[in-house]
Amino acid sequence: MPKIINHDERKQQIAQAMWRVILDKGMEGATVRNIAEEAGLSLGALRHYFSTQDDLLVYAMTLVTERATARIEAVVKRNLPPREMVLAVLYEIVPLNEETRAEMQVWFAFVAYVHHRKNELPIPDDGIREGIQKLIYYLNQLSLLKPGLNLELEVERLYSLIDGIAIHALLEPERLDAEKVRRTIHYHIDSICIRA
Repeated sequence: MPKIINHDERKQQIAQAMWRVILDKGMEGATVRNIAEEAGLSLGALRHYFSTQDDLLVYAMTLVTERATARIEAVVKRNLPPREMVLAVLYEIVPLNEETRAEMQVWFAFVAYVHHRKNELPIPDDGIREGIQKLIYYLNQLSLLKPGLNLELEVERLYSLIDGIAIHALLEPERLDAEKVRRTIHYHIDSICIRA
């Protein structure tokens, strides 16, 4: 009897193989041949799932976003106190462990590659700015933000902090370890919220 293949799982395995190739050899090493070899598939089998390398690139990057979204949704379902929930969501966005570090390295490599190609490929929206906007408005709705803050500027400031700290945590992990990243984000949220 032929083995039943879960096609969604296979596509995810291929995408994860692509991530490993990018982490090991960079975007220039992310050839269809190298990806197929890393996934343990023939070129024909890989092409069955992704007819072009660009299709695979877009899928692999969309998968990064989907995984982060799933982690954030799991945090929201935990019914944490509001400030604790906001912090837990923000911690899921930045590279605090091997999984999130790898995802972010691959994401930045992909974004740089797409920009180099003059935007021939769409960059999937990571949803971070929109998510941060929701967090700021959530805190405001619960009257947890200090009075008189400009909400739009607070959204931009927190968005910039999260993006910047993510980049520095990737580039300087010995200086900006996971604990320092958490403390910095916590410090910022404390600075815009009223005291509990």
